[in-house]
Amino acid sequence: MKKNMGNIDKAIRIIVALIIAGLYFTNVISGTIAIIGIILAGVFILTSFISFCPLYLPFGISTRKEK
Repeated sequence: MKKNMGNIDKAIRIIVALIIAGLYFTNVISGTIAIIGIILAGVFILTSFISFCPLYLPFGISTRKEK
């Protein structure tokens, strides 16, 4: 698995995940939207930590700077 996410991409995903989690835990969002949001936040956190986004692969996208 080749890393394909840059630092800015990872930071944005983590920030969005934290915002979604904050909205959920303060009961701003609830129901089905909340469940979908928490799952999405989990995926964002996971992909940020492993620096790999499977959706980028078929399109050949990489936000990582090559050294």
